[in-house]
Amino acid sequence: MARHRSKARNKQRSTSRRTQLVGLTAALAATAGTIGFTASLGEASTASTGLSPSQADALTAARVERRDLGSRDANRIDLSLAEAKAYQERQARGTLTSRRALALSAAKAKAARNAAANAKAVAAAKAAAIAKEAALAKAEAKARAAAPKVVLPTTGYHLTARFGQAGGRWSRNHTGLDFAAAYGTPIRAVMAGEVIQAAFEGAYGRQVKIRHADGTVTSYSHMAEFDVSVGDSVSAGTKVGAIGLTGNTTGAHVHFEVLPDGQNPINPDPWLRKHGVNP
Repeated sequence: MARHRSKARNKQRSTSRRTQLVGLTAALAATAGTIGFTASLGEASTASTGLSPSQADALTAARVERRDLGSRDANRIDLSLAEAKAYQERQARGTLTSRRALALSAAKAKAARNAAANAKAVAAAKAAAIAKEAALAKAEAKARAAAPKVVLPTTGYHLTARFGQAGGRWSRNHTGLDFAAAYGTPIRAVMAGEVIQAAFEGAYGRQVKIRHADGTVTSYSHMAEFDVSVGDSVSAGTKVGAIGLTGNTTGAHVHFEVLPDGQNPINPDPWLRKHGVNP
């Protein structure tokens, strides 16, 4: 009887140890996420492991929760990696865009500097041109101011005939002044004006006539050559020809006349003196 009770206690201890072992193993399997063990344990939880239905359900729930947690963690990791990658890509795009913006800004600034430099150079060149033109105009004005208003028709001369002088050399009284000088001596316009004649005129030989601003005409005859043409503008002292022997003359000279109305000659001597020169 005592032996029988001892065997029963031993059997009970063995069953208890087996139950504890199975429970411990199941807990470990749930913790490690072991699917095979849990699957095989599902049907036999009440038959071979000694687990009650509630314990089996708890074990299954623990396995499912563990699997879901692992899946969510994996998803979180994947999502974090994707977000990190997307962030890096955004940063890269932002950096590239920033670099492009900086490069464009630098190019625009350089273009603006170049345009400003070109505009400055053009303005400087224009100012220099204007200053040069002004200087030339000033010099010309100064030269005109310094230039004589009236000059004698030639140099190195002596007078061989005066106005109104009678003689057998002329068909009527002398109509001008004769300035005798070496052949080829320059003949010059006595005052600024326009050439209205440059031609051979019979007894006057080669003759040039100039009309001046007040309408007065001066005439230069017996030239050896012409240095001007009709329509030319001349200043006081401009060479219009050279002393010669053309026409009715007995020696090299220039016959000079002054015609206030362009037709009738007057005495050149007082006219020249009135304009500041003495023949």
